Amino acid sequence: MRRLLILLFVLLASPVLAQDRATLVADSLSIVNDQVLIAEGHVEIFYRGQRLVASRLTYDQAGDRLTIEGPIRLEDGTGTFILASSAELTADLTEGILISARLVLNNQLQLAAAEISRSAGGRYTRLSQVVASSCTICAGDPTPLWEIRAKTVTHDRDAQQIYFDNAQLRFYGVPVFYIPRLRLPDPTLTRATGFLQPRLRSTSALGTGLKLPYFVTLGRSADLLLTPYLTTEQGRTLNLRFRQAFRFGQISLTGAATQDRLLPDQTRGYLAFEGAFQMPADFTLDFHGIAVSDPAYLLDYGISDADRLDSRIEISRTRRNEYFSARLIGFQTIREGESNQTIPALVTDLTFHRRFNTPVLGGEGGFQFQTHSHYRTSASALDGDGDGIADGRDLGRASATADWRRNWVLPNGMTLAALGQLTADYYEIGQDDVYAGPHSRVYGLAAVELRWPWLKSGRDGISQVIEPVVQLVLAPPARSDIPNEDSTLVEFDEGNLFSLNRFPGSDAVEAGAHANIGVSYLRTDPAGWNLGIIAGQVIRAGTNTQFGDASGLSGLRSDWLLAWQLSSQSGLALTNRVLIDPSQALSKAELRLDLNRPGYGLGLGYEFIEADALEDRPDATSELVADARYDFSRAWSATLNSRYDFIAARAAQAGLGLSFRNECVDFNLSLSRRYTTSTSVKPATDFSLSVDLLGFGGGTEPGPSRVCRR
Repeated sequence: MRRLLILLFVLLASPVLAQDRATLVADSLSIVNDQVLIAEGHVEIFYRGQRLVASRLTYDQAGDRLTIEGPIRLEDGTGTFILASSAELTADLTEGILISARLVLNNQLQLAAAEISRSAGGRYTRLSQVVASSCTICAGDPTPLWEIRAKTVTHDRDAQQIYFDNAQLRFYGVPVFYIPRLRLPDPTLTRATGFLQPRLRSTSALGTGLKLPYFVTLGRSADLLLTPYLTTEQGRTLNLRFRQAFRFGQISLTGAATQDRLLPDQTRGYLAFEGAFQMPADFTLDFHGIAVSDPAYLLDYGISDADRLDSRIEISRTRRNEYFSARLIGFQTIREGESNQTIPALVTDLTFHRRFNTPVLGGEGGFQFQTHSHYRTSASALDGDGDGIADGRDLGRASATADWRRNWVLPNGMTLAALGQLTADYYEIGQDDVYAGPHSRVYGLAAVELRWPWLKSGRDGISQVIEPVVQLVLAPPARSDIPNEDSTLVEFDEGNLFSLNRFPGSDAVEAGAHANIGVSYLRTDPAGWNLGIIAGQVIRAGTNTQFGDASGLSGLRSDWLLAWQLSSQSGLALTNRVLIDPSQALSKAELRLDLNRPGYGLGLGYEFIEADALEDRPDATSELVADARYDFSRAWSATLNSRYDFIAARAAQAGLGLSFRNECVDFNLSLSRRYTTSTSVKPATDFSLSVDLLGFGGGTEPGPSRVCRR
């Protein structure tokens, strides 16, 4: 039968619907006694964003009621809909009763009921004899992974809340908890005051404990999270997190206060804050800080493994050819053997860097101005702890640097470059019997560089580039009247093989004439295989004693640097970097293998660094790290990580994780062991468990849905 489409300005004589122009679609339409309208066959009503689908609809004008026969589908246009077998509703579809109905919220949470009633213009939906779950149900296995059974359930659409009466939580049909009264956010609500997902944590040091977070909304732009943590070893902790968002930035404050058996005579805890703001004229303001009661607290409670804590405030601006930064930093050490009296407790830095748009002497020029100071709380001018630095040394420095580079392309394809750098430093040093007083330094660096790239391209799209590079550098002799504090650790790698100065800071300058030589090779394949290799060495005019043996840069000739990287479209990445000394022995080695494939992943890393007293490393470092991921199915996955110390001949850390995530539950189990020990930190085993029922609130996205088998 031909379908009828009627635009009803007076649908069933309802003045409200007449004003909003409802639309009725049906296969057939009849009117009985001018009072009753009957629509049959593929009936659809569209009104105020709502859509009703049914097989038969009867409207009684006298009672202004709709009698609907199913199957019925009533949608509100927001992802919420009701399925029912029959219904009696008001003409605007917002009030009435639906029989054998199912309420689906946000296309995720389903509430099946014997009867559903709607009231208050559709704000309240009341369900009786309810089964609620977000799990997929299969015909062959109708029992969901979890469900909440309740006598009645009320959904408040405007408050975005669901209220359960006489609720019972079941897993695989087995009752687990009974809750007389329960309130949960519906899936459309992202922020609401109430309890969050609990977490079970057990450690060998603290015992077994439960974390029960309670979230408090403080308006639209602030919130507070309070998390009590009670353990079987009489541990009592209250964690807090406060967040506030502003128009141009945000701040957060976290902290904890603890009483436990590990340090029974004191209150333990920490306090941390951070924030970021956009300022006028493209400036940004960033700050963060942290303070802790004792060295072991952060590790004991799984907060951080940092052993030097910094608090800072910084204002900066980055533009195309300009960078500005001013910052104030405070340091606190919790490292064993270090004292907060003798480390730089307060540091200030200011940096202005400018690149010039117009050519300078036919080349590219830049200018940098920098100030730095650090202050120690100790007043001693002597080296009492034997670290080579006066315990109370305070230092201030101002530096100005100009640099220049110009390139020429020769007829044979070679690239010739001239480079120059001029720096002026002024130091004020106090509380140091060796270096106290003012110091000034002016030094210049000059270099010429020759590159000769060779390029080959094949018909298959494979391209290869070989580029030999020779760089000759002239630098002044080393100065011994300025102490080196910011450049004690030097890394020799492919990133600074052709640098004029390989010291990372400003106190030390690479001295003497030397040549940087090297060759690089790059192969790119359209199939996704890429290979890059670089090898090089530094040759000096005289013996250099500025660098330690482990740096690979000491002596007349540096160690040979060899680095290569291999990657493929299949997810394989292999990186290797080694320093080989003149006796053909390794002074440093680093290897990293990563394999990321659908269903599994593997990461292996090895690092070796020889002992060097100049770098404050009395023992060599030789460690292997490994991490792996394996997906047993679309929902089940496991992770493994470990770190092994070959020098100590024992594991340093190991961890195992197991997770299950589908459309209705997120389950996480982790087990880790820390083997390291010191006077303040003991070896510990950590176990944690969390279970999150998905479908309530909008914070967690659902995982892959269950697949029903026929």
